[in-house]
Amino acid sequence: MFSAIARILKTPDLRRKIGISVLIIALYRMGTFIPVPFVDYGILRECIDPASSTQGLMSMINMFSGGALLQLSVFALGIMPYITASIIIQVLRVVIPRFEALHKEGQQGQAKLNQYTRYLNIALSILQATVMITLAIQGTLFGTQCLGVVTSEEWHSILLMVLTMTAGSSLIMWMGEQITESGIGNGMSLLIFTSIAATFPSSLAAIAVTKGIETLLVVLAVGILLVFLVVFVEQSQRRVPVQYARRMVGKRTYGGNNTYIPIKVNQAGVVPIIFSSSLLYLPMLLVQFAAPADAADTPDWVIWVNTWLVNQNSPVYMLVYFFLTIAFAYFYVAITFNPEEVADNMKKYGGFIPGIRAGRPTAEYLSYVLSRITLPGSIYLAAIAMIPIFAFSLFQANQNFPFGGASILIMVGVGLDTVKQIDAQLQQRHYEGLLK
Repeated sequence: MFSAIARILKTPDLRRKIGISVLIIALYRMGTFIPVPFVDYGILRECIDPASSTQGLMSMINMFSGGALLQLSVFALGIMPYITASIIIQVLRVVIPRFEALHKEGQQGQAKLNQYTRYLNIALSILQATVMITLAIQGTLFGTQCLGVVTSEEWHSILLMVLTMTAGSSLIMWMGEQITESGIGNGMSLLIFTSIAATFPSSLAAIAVTKGIETLLVVLAVGILLVFLVVFVEQSQRRVPVQYARRMVGKRTYGGNNTYIPIKVNQAGVVPIIFSSSLLYLPMLLVQFAAPADAADTPDWVIWVNTWLVNQNSPVYMLVYFFLTIAFAYFYVAITFNPEEVADNMKKYGGFIPGIRAGRPTAEYLSYVLSRITLPGSIYLAAIAMIPIFAFSLFQANQNFPFGGASILIMVGVGLDTVKQIDAQLQQRHYEGLLK
């Protein structure tokens, strides 16, 4: 490992790319500590600890922003608006033929879709910033004891805060693109990785303070075991063999080689967990708007929702969360992997699966394999998503349990992808790579 690091540092181009990535990541982390205008930072610091028990989608947004959300910083929205915009554009490909046509046009069409994603990112940033500031003014974000955290409630002050957060979100998007183009790895993924990693020290420190060093050591041991298991599953795939018929074009021979279609066990990635968390956050918002001023007049349905769908320790919440994650895993795999398109492309270039006829039988076979491999993958995703809930019930230390849910999936996935890209760069220069 040390020899590989030495080879990286001796390669000028690779050293420059890693330096650019590290510099942009450092600037990104710096921006998470700069508060937006009209925020009393002294009161804010006193309110952060009580507010650290945010739940559901708010907890995920705070994690993806590296804790910047609860600091109302310039980068408070983090990468979440861009993630949401990217997912929406992917889903719209199913219902809008124009988007699907752009996706099939190659690099030019993908550039157009990326432009739509940027526009949608700005719109979502404006919406989320407005909601965030409104919750802070009303005392919902930090609690009623922190009503003075926003020093001015004039419309022009709120407008300036919204514009500042929106500009910060757009700057994060630009930083991610610069890392992708001039640095190493996927820029957006690396920024998410940095945000999640930044929350680990505070989460582990909270466990050590409230439950003791023994519990912290148990958590670290469980976390290391989970990392090994997640790496194993994330690397697991079903390889569907494909053969290409040999054909003559002029005097040259093409095809005749064997390859495979890799179908990962976790084909959906972390998106189903984001979907299910977002959907389960809606009852919480509904209850907040429907709750009367007098607690004695609370409707029965509001009490039921608070008891079973807002409380994460309730069995109803756990079951709904578990099965929603499984359902969204199937849904997302269905819209991102099109067996008919894959079968048509194979048929176009003379490819076939041994023992399966080209065309429709190939598409049906791929659908069959995909549905079977998605079942254990979706159950695995749902189990990973439930880990923070069970951990909070056991340790009562921190709602943002560091090892589990979206955090562990993203960190392992981004880490593996970045190491593979560095390994490919080394092998291009005739060096021994990082991976054996």
